[in-house]
Amino acid sequence: MTEARAKARPGPGESRFAQGFGLFAECLLTGVWIAVAALPLVTYPAAFAAGTRHLGRRLAHERGGWREFVADFRAAVRRGWLVGAAGWAALAVVWVDVRAVRDGLPGGPLVGAVGVLALIGAAVAGLRAAAAWHPGASWRRLLAGAGRRTVLDPAGSFLLVGGLAVVVCSAWFSAPLAVAVLGAVAAAAVAVEERHRRR
Repeated sequence: MTEARAKARPGPGESRFAQGFGLFAECLLTGVWIAVAALPLVTYPAAFAAGTRHLGRRLAHERGGWREFVADFRAAVRRGWLVGAAGWAALAVVWVDVRAVRDGLPGGPLVGAVGVLALIGAAVAGLRAAAAWHPGASWRRLLAGAGRRTVLDPAGSFLLVGGLAVVVCSAWFSAPLAVAVLGAVAAAAVAVEERHRRR
């Protein structure tokens, strides 16, 4: 692995700008890979897990490309599709909750707000779990740990909420733009988890 890192290190003549721009381009490409892998809808946790692993390799100056992304995706999707299905079920529950609020349910605004905040918290915990995923990891343990970090590290959690808001706004303006932004959200999840590890 040390040999692979040495081979993948940028050359001595490469500027910080070139390195940063290369990472930005890798994030955009990873966003496309994540979007393609998430097309079956229940595979989005595995797609994010593979995307964050790819970006982690890039940051560590290790070699890796489409083949490694696919291998990680296949390993993550074995149990990750259950997490994806649970996420869609949670979204359906919140949607029904919001519909009930609009129809005049007593105490509805409070119930609706709690439901939406819980859904946002679950999305952030899911991103953090995907960023911590590695082959052989248990999604249940990852999500439990990510839930704790979501509450105990509010600064990192708010950063991911901002990233999710950018994806939603981008999709509202132009769907192809949202696809590319997915990679930036995956990079943000990697950065937030790395920041938390170093604390």
